[in-house]
Amino acid sequence: MKISHKVSLCLIVTSAVLAGCVSTVGSADLDKLTADIVKASFRDQGPVKIDRLNQDEAQSACSAADVAGKPLDEKTAKAIETANLKAIKWPSDGKFIGDWKQGEAIAQSGRGLTWTDDAKAANGGNCYNCHQMDKKEISFGTLGPSLYNYGKLRGVTDPNSEASKPIVEYTWGKIWNSKAYNACSNMPRAGHLGILTEAQVRHVVGLLLDPKSPVNQ
Repeated sequence: MKISHKVSLCLIVTSAVLAGCVSTVGSADLDKLTADIVKASFRDQGPVKIDRLNQDEAQSACSAADVAGKPLDEKTAKAIETANLKAIKWPSDGKFIGDWKQGEAIAQSGRGLTWTDDAKAANGGNCYNCHQMDKKEISFGTLGPSLYNYGKLRGVTDPNSEASKPIVEYTWGKIWNSKAYNACSNMPRAGHLGILTEAQVRHVVGLLLDPKSPVNQ
């Protein structure tokens, strides 16, 4: 009988545990073994590719810190934030504010990036899954803070004014690459990882900062 690579790896781990010899295996070996098991459990299907399992340096550091149950040291966290800040792609045409109505549709859409989705269709932002966006909403996630009155609370009356520039740029940067401001942020790096396009990010910024948006009513 042919045993799959995944089953073989699981048998190795189980045997080591039963034999009481796991302590003789280094943490690096266990990390590699775990990575091999995880990789063997996935396959390419539709638009979803196995390369999603590949973590960049920042994500690897944050994952390791999470496993250890300890926050990153200040120096490492600062280095991650600095590198990701440099990686932010700012608007190619200099325009940060888009159509809040399109932004609302993007924020409320959870479609995209699953094996059943059309790879040619636009992804949603899935923002409501972690944030409250509108007082009329009856279901929303709480992993992230409420974004209701996001622009209003920050005194943005004209998002295109010079006075609003700092918060406008921060909002764009946070959506594009959240690790630029919080090394181990749980927020997806929407622009950096290609989840949202530049135009979509512009519309979501409009949703958050346009005074006419339901977010600021």
